[in-house]
Amino acid sequence: MPDRAAVWEAVRRPASAAAAGIIFALILGLVIVLLRDAVPELPADLGQWSEDAERRAAVGQALNLIPFAGIAFLWFIAVIRAQVGAAEDRFVGTVFLGSGLIFVGLLFAAAAALAAVLRLQEYGIELAEEVRAFGWAFAASLLGTFGTRMAAVFVATVATSGRRSGAFPKWLAFSGYLVALALLFSPPLPTGSEFLFPAWVLVLSVYLLTGAAARRGG
Repeated sequence: MPDRAAVWEAVRRPASAAAAGIIFALILGLVIVLLRDAVPELPADLGQWSEDAERRAAVGQALNLIPFAGIAFLWFIAVIRAQVGAAEDRFVGTVFLGSGLIFVGLLFAAAAALAAVLRLQEYGIELAEEVRAFGWAFAASLLGTFGTRMAAVFVATVATSGRRSGAFPKWLAFSGYLVALALLFSPPLPTGSEFLFPAWVLVLSVYLLTGAAARRGG
């Protein structure tokens, strides 16, 4: 039988956070690509997304992936907090944890809005085009407007914690502030800025993974 304490110690290591962050970043990036492919080109056709088989399939694939993205992100948060421990600033730590949890909640709520439209159609319930358009617009508002702002706060607090503790190099912390500003003031419509959050988490995770490998090698 494996030693339970040793197992939990391995789970709490930076490499675990790096692995969770990489998984989250890749899944969220794929989800964004799938949803971008599913959205109609014209705003007037927004209610037609669930009538097209290809768009409906793309949304379904994204919805299947979102729970795994949320789980990986929660794991990422937990390991980062475990690494900071008692040295964590309470104010920054509270904002860090709160913004991360709110982001996951908004991500799941947006997924639920789209899933509800698809589920009703599977049951054979006819939905007006306005209702389908509302479902998409509601999900886009949750994730594109409010979720993006929470992601900005999360990135800023992580960059601040890393800078204060000396765990991050200056370029990584500074890039985090730039990403946070871009996310905070980005327009709600898809502009490509939605990829900044998973991209920065991916860069951070790769840095943590290589840093952990370097420490083991040393």
